[in-house]
Amino acid sequence: METEQVTMKRTLGRSGIEVSAMGLGCWAIGGPVVWEDGTEFGWGKIDDSDSIAAIRRGLESGVTFFDTADSYGAGHSEHVLGRALGKDRDRVAIATKFGWTFDDDGSRRSHGSNASPEYVRSACEASLRRLGTDRIDLYQLHIGDLELSAADAAAEVLDELVSEGSIRAYCWSTDSLERGERWLARPGYTAIQHNLNVFEDSPALLELCERENLASINRNPLAMGFLSGKYTKDTRVSPDDFRASGIEWVAVFDENGAPRAEWLAKLDSVREILSSNGRTLVQGAIAWIWGRSEKTIPIPGIKTAAQAEENAGAMQFGPLTPAQVAEIDAILGR
Repeated sequence: METEQVTMKRTLGRSGIEVSAMGLGCWAIGGPVVWEDGTEFGWGKIDDSDSIAAIRRGLESGVTFFDTADSYGAGHSEHVLGRALGKDRDRVAIATKFGWTFDDDGSRRSHGSNASPEYVRSACEASLRRLGTDRIDLYQLHIGDLELSAADAAAEVLDELVSEGSIRAYCWSTDSLERGERWLARPGYTAIQHNLNVFEDSPALLELCERENLASINRNPLAMGFLSGKYTKDTRVSPDDFRASGIEWVAVFDENGAPRAEWLAKLDSVREILSSNGRTLVQGAIAWIWGRSEKTIPIPGIKTAAQAEENAGAMQFGPLTPAQVAEIDAILGR
């Protein structure tokens, strides 16, 4: 079923590139990577036909911004996104990332990081091939804590790639304010990708984006799916899902894949506001992000067409009001 397209738009910072006010994140559709110890790391089982259907449904629903990375599934996400967009590639803006290395031979083996100038150029060329395109609209440094001098060396190559037309603009995916400020003098720098959701605000980076006319691209807008409301004290994520791995930065689920009680209580406390005016919880969580700043572009992840349609449906409602945002802050003690 094709849903009605909407016109809620954002601009990718200084680049002037116009995109839908939300994008779709393509990490999960890449499938797992394999660490050097043989451990698989991903979001559980995927089916490429489901992934392609999800991307197509998002496009039909008005989404014109898709975010991926070369390391998602060791190149597989880029392949799938390129196939799904096909002849409609020129209707959208594609964002991808570089910096984490892997074997591009089907083994899905993941290694360490690399942001050397030589690697940046070769990674860009490989992403262009996998995506089946002649340019990347937004190219993003994926190493959030990269040492500053190494980042500056990478940026020199990014500037060259802009001049050559291989990329249109670039971004740093980081939660560090110091790093977010580092490239402000560079005209090709147009966005910061950072963590932002109802439970995890980022006021300093949002203020920077507003002051410097940078897009705020928001990863983890649904708190790893927790804000969908589908997890209860009796549910678990799949054992092959990294959210059940006990990894330190997964705050909302425990090592058995169970949602943590304190997070369930937080969600219950703001559920009524998020689901106001007929929104689903997912749509309310996205609306909160828009309510925080006009620079925000949330990128909820997808695995199915139904998820893509629900996410895109948030654009029919628009942002929460300032009063609603303030009420959530008060409830959560911010």
